[in-house]
Amino acid sequence: MPSTRTAALAAVLSSAASVVAAFTSPAVTSSATSKKSTTSIYSTVDPSVVTKKEYQDICGVDFDDRSMQDRLRKTSYLYPKHVEVIEDFEPLVNQMVDDILLETGEKAWQPQDYLPDLAADDWLQQTKDLREAAEGIPDEVFVVLVGDMVTEEALPTYQTLLNTFEGCDDPIGTTDSAWAKWSRGWTSEENRHGDLLNKYLYLTGKTDMRAIEVTIQHLITSGFNPGARKDPYRGFLYTSFQERATKVSHGNVGKVAKDYGAKDLQRICAKIAGDEGRHEKAYQSFCTEILKRDPDGLLMEFGDMMRGQIVMPAELMTDGKDAQLYENFSAVAQRLGVYTAIDYAEIIQHLVDHWKLGELTGLSPEAEKEQEYICRLPTRYKKLAERSMNKKKDDVVELNSFSWIFDRKA
Repeated sequence: MPSTRTAALAAVLSSAASVVAAFTSPAVTSSATSKKSTTSIYSTVDPSVVTKKEYQDICGVDFDDRSMQDRLRKTSYLYPKHVEVIEDFEPLVNQMVDDILLETGEKAWQPQDYLPDLAADDWLQQTKDLREAAEGIPDEVFVVLVGDMVTEEALPTYQTLLNTFEGCDDPIGTTDSAWAKWSRGWTSEENRHGDLLNKYLYLTGKTDMRAIEVTIQHLITSGFNPGARKDPYRGFLYTSFQERATKVSHGNVGKVAKDYGAKDLQRICAKIAGDEGRHEKAYQSFCTEILKRDPDGLLMEFGDMMRGQIVMPAELMTDGKDAQLYENFSAVAQRLGVYTAIDYAEIIQHLVDHWKLGELTGLSPEAEKEQEYICRLPTRYKKLAERSMNKKKDDVVELNSFSWIFDRKA
């Protein structure tokens, strides 16, 4: 038989008015009664009506942030061993937060540092100088620059991805773990890249910003699946590769910009590439720590990932018109030498060398097979890339129109 107090509680919960009273702070109730505005909304239970234990018995959950974190930590994982490994080197992650990430606020670089100051007396001349330098940049460079910028602007998708890695998530949005602090700090730094490139393109007047904005919205809506499968090992293998790829791409765009006299764009690309280089160092360090603790596990995941292909973050981009937009953008980047199949092979080689994968010993027979496969992969990819690129030299270049540059062909 239910107790008198439990029966009374059921009666309280059956009444909407009573529920409001029970789960609202007396201060809020008083404020509402006196028609005074309040900015505080309380999520605590009024102990005079419902005790915490009774709340938990009925709802099955606790209701404060600390209890939520504890509860989530006890939840079954898909990769419990992988979670245990990454938890073991959490102190290193704290070090990366301090040593790799920049200070925020006034001490950090911001997009405005590299753009005309529209509040300055000579704002018009600053803007004219930027536009004059941009006049000499070919459409092909702008196509690649827009593609890179659209990729950076899909940042909400990437933070969402980080939060899917088991053991590395930020369940309440302000979690005080090293992994959550890294995720938020990384996101805050990456956020500047899209802002800076977006504003630069707007000021040049050479691109159709509405078409670009449509593409950004489509890309964020479409999402992104790099095949990480919630596994932190696969997640950090992916980011180790991808951060280096973006560093290479931005750096090469900057070199091309310099060739055409656009020194301001060169500085912008170099600054962004510098960020990507710092982030690359951190993610590759995470994988180094995993190798120290579970080399078999990381090699098995790395080999499995490389039997597919590393998915580029903007693969699902579309402007709503060109169904092959990503492929056409990639073809332009390849012709310019900004990011090629050779770069792809060289990134794999860099990772093999950086992690000294060929020197690992004491592996299981299965991991040894993956070790051999991965170490041979860069040479195989490079040969295929060179053969493909040599073949394409004789092909007639097919130009495609891009809405990003007002349907001009590139």
